[in-house]
Amino acid sequence: MISDTITAISTAVGEAGIAVIRVSGPDAVSETEKIFRSKTPITQAASHTVHYGHIIEPGSGEKIEEVLVTVMRAPRSFTTEDVVEISAHGGVVSVKRVMDLLLQLDIRLAEPGEFTKRAFLNGRIDLSQAEGVMDLIRSKSDRAFSVALKQVEGKLSSKLRDLRHTLVETLAHIEVNIDYPEHDVESLTADFIKEKSSLVMSEIDKLLVTAEQGKILREGITTAIVGRPNVGKSSLLNALAQDNRAIVTDIPGTTRDVIEEFVTINNIPLKLLDTAGIRETMDVVERIGVERSRSAVAEADLLLMVINAAEPLHQDEIELLEQIRGRQSIIIMNKMDLAPQADREILLRYIPEERLVPMSVKDDLGVDRLEEAISTLFFSGKLESADLTYVSNVRHIALLKKAKQSLIDAYEAAEQLIPIDMIQIDVRLAWEHLGEIVGDTAHDALIDQIFSQFCLGK
Repeated sequence: MISDTITAISTAVGEAGIAVIRVSGPDAVSETEKIFRSKTPITQAASHTVHYGHIIEPGSGEKIEEVLVTVMRAPRSFTTEDVVEISAHGGVVSVKRVMDLLLQLDIRLAEPGEFTKRAFLNGRIDLSQAEGVMDLIRSKSDRAFSVALKQVEGKLSSKLRDLRHTLVETLAHIEVNIDYPEHDVESLTADFIKEKSSLVMSEIDKLLVTAEQGKILREGITTAIVGRPNVGKSSLLNALAQDNRAIVTDIPGTTRDVIEEFVTINNIPLKLLDTAGIRETMDVVERIGVERSRSAVAEADLLLMVINAAEPLHQDEIELLEQIRGRQSIIIMNKMDLAPQADREILLRYIPEERLVPMSVKDDLGVDRLEEAISTLFFSGKLESADLTYVSNVRHIALLKKAKQSLIDAYEAAEQLIPIDMIQIDVRLAWEHLGEIVGDTAHDALIDQIFSQFCLGK
């Protein structure tokens, strides 16, 4: 049982209209009452009511801050505990003064993610829903937000609980036949195990079909913009970001380091990396930038190689084409507003025609073609239906694959009429793997590690 009371700032630190400080625990209301003055004591307040008043210094009675205090009584709160939220002026000094007073009471500073962890430990949400909360906060596109919201609402949890129920029925059937072997018909039991294993595997396969798309929606596509100096890489970054994020000049080697920017294209989040122009150089700083560019090329999920279509292909570009052969890549023939000089036939030796995109970044021409090419490359032109239950978490994907493998082992064992007490082990393993996703069979170290990734105050 959780017996202490915690507090943290739940809004971003800095200047803002308001800042929200959250207090949760059995003494949240009574402890906050010690530093809050209003017409009605909040210890007498009904749940889900808002009260105007002042934060005061208990010893002197000095008014520290003018606030609104919201009271939410257990179990009708996010953590299912008594919760108080103090809405103060959004300045660093005002928030610090309120926090200092709270921490002088019988209240401690919350650990990262501890409010959500309490919601999990108190049974309000399961582990996959808790991870969905983190995905909501980190969403970089509307579609990613929708996927996370469905996870928070329990769509994935509901599906997994149905599958685990099927496996429990299978385990119960096996247990009965182990306890009463005289009534067991071995072939019928094997057929039952194969039927149930096939059913659950089929549903797992449906979830895994969405895994790659879900992972991309959750994490984004790491996209490196590469090419020789002065071909329009930084201009492309600015065009996609719709902002002058990178310095653009006619001087080769202007970009000396890797510049990062998040953009959304057709609801697909891209982590754009504008790299230094890849060429041989004697400049020490530029050479370091070129090496970082090569590292970005090696680690990127998608490569956008920009060439100057108004010039013949350079030997550096031929070498770069060799490096990216077979990778997820798109070649952008920039400056098509000028007379084309680049040899298209050579380019087609390295990349399919649908991934060769003519553009004039300066005139904002061809951006739609590029967006279409990226969408086609990763999603065959469209995302799966919004009604699908997406799996986007790497941990969930790994556990689904483990559960499927255990069921494959159970199915094959049933086909070979291996003793059912041996098959039971594989079926139980599958049940445990699915349970680990929602937290029913997760160990404490895993739970702590997951919630440690949350921001403070959530």
